[in-house]
Amino acid sequence: MSADKRLEELGYELPPPPKAVGVYKPAMNVGNLCYTSGHVPLNVDGTMITGCVGRGADEQEGYLAARQVGLTMLATLKQHLGSLDRIQRVVKIFGMVACTEDFCGHPGVINGCSELMKEVFGDDAGVGTRSAVGMSSLPLGVMVEIEAVFELNEE
Repeated sequence: MSADKRLEELGYELPPPPKAVGVYKPAMNVGNLCYTSGHVPLNVDGTMITGCVGRGADEQEGYLAARQVGLTMLATLKQHLGSLDRIQRVVKIFGMVACTEDFCGHPGVINGCSELMKEVFGDDAGVGTRSAVGMSSLPLGVMVEIEAVFELNEE
C-alpha cells in the first residue's frame, strides 16, 4: 500500500509544514537520501507541545509529543517530495528529549516517532537505525526535537 494512502487510512492529520525560522532548509536531498532538519511537535492548530519530561510531563506525554514530531516531519517530506511514496525506507532517526537529569526513558519517548514511521512505511522499511538522548533544554521550550534520514526510491 502506498505511504500516502496508509497515512490517510490511519486517520492521522498532518500539521502545516513548518517554515524555516533560521538559516537552514527543512529538508534536503543528497543523492538518493533525504535529510530532515530537526523538527518539533507542531499541532494542526500551529501550537507546539512544550515542557520537560520528568518535570510536569511523563513518558507517555513525551511519546505523544514524539509522534506529533513524526507527523510534522511527514508534512515537511510530503511538501518537499510531493508524495511520501517517494520514500523507500527510514534510514536514521535522531531524537532529543527535554528532560530532567534523572529521566532515563528516552527510547520510550522516541518510540512515538519510530512507531509512527513503522505504521506508515511498514515493518521493514519503516524501521531504521536510531539514537535517543536527553537534553536540558530544546528550542522554543519544546519537549522533543527529531531529525531523520530517508532513502528515496529511484525516479
